[in-house]
Amino acid sequence: MRATTIHAPFDMRVEDVPDPVVRNPGDAVVRVLRSCICGSDLWAYRGESARQAGQRIGHEFLGIVEETGAEVTGVRRGDLVVAPFMWSDGVCDYCREGLTTSCEHGGFWGSVGSDGGQGEAVRVPFADGTLVALPAEAASDDRLLAALLTLSDVMGTGHHAALGAGARAGVTVAVVGDGAVGLCGVLAAKRLGADRIIALGRHEARTDIARRFGATDVVAERGDAAVEAVRELTRGQGAHAVVEAVGTEQSMRTAVSITRDGGAIGFVGVPHGSGTGLDLSVMFDRNIALRGGVAPVRTYIPELLPDVLDGTIDPSPVFDLTIGLERVPDGYKAMDERTALKVMVAN
Repeated sequence: MRATTIHAPFDMRVEDVPDPVVRNPGDAVVRVLRSCICGSDLWAYRGESARQAGQRIGHEFLGIVEETGAEVTGVRRGDLVVAPFMWSDGVCDYCREGLTTSCEHGGFWGSVGSDGGQGEAVRVPFADGTLVALPAEAASDDRLLAALLTLSDVMGTGHHAALGAGARAGVTVAVVGDGAVGLCGVLAAKRLGADRIIALGRHEARTDIARRFGATDVVAERGDAAVEAVRELTRGQGAHAVVEAVGTEQSMRTAVSITRDGGAIGFVGVPHGSGTGLDLSVMFDRNIALRGGVAPVRTYIPELLPDVLDGTIDPSPVFDLTIGLERVPDGYKAMDERTALKVMVAN
């Protein structure tokens, strides 16, 4: 079959790789219908995250179950399913507590020795704990497939950040970052009932989506100017809840500076470029809470799925470029150059 591999910085290839097969009784093989490129994939693309030459890549996909192991009971051949960006067994202590990303037997698609999502098919370990069945009729609805694909990562990650920040009715939410996760954070905050949502972003096409998703205000400034603008919008106090969806030192400093005393930051931006950015004395003095990390999206899919299916939320606009599998290297280039927000791969 064909699949995306990474060989060196900026060297993405679509190559022939062995077809996936059931190795263990709990496995399933999924034929991929839709996958996508994540902003976090760009760190490997740019050489900022180490990868072995020829390693598979991609961690967001949905598709059709082609084969199952003898012990799989939750899905069957022919089912349309979505996979969260990490597999999990569903039964360990962490999974039972909802922290599926800390599963004792879990793993990340595209890690050494595992299949990546940007290919024609994927072997899924612990299929019963990992995969979520979708309505069969969704397979013929391109817009709905795009919306459902976001449940593999960005919609659930935005939701995780909004929950960590304490988004709810009666509060002001600020979102740092205008990538797909930040935009989904806006949508999640709106879904959770936030009265006012301030989106921080400089790219008009993206902030237009933020407004469509529920942002009431947009701040285009960065750094100190952004802090001043948010405080001006909030009577000098800052936002009760802040979503940090970038992961740099500057973005975290901005997040802390725009958080209202007694507020909280939900951080889901993958940290890169610096291990600093937090002044604990400032957070201590102002009673600012910090919650977040790797989003356990498998836990959130059952909650978010009905709202996607009935149209209560539609995250599909985060995809602004759709390509075929053979053009995946072009998709990476487009996202790296910021000519695309998020690229979907249609098989």
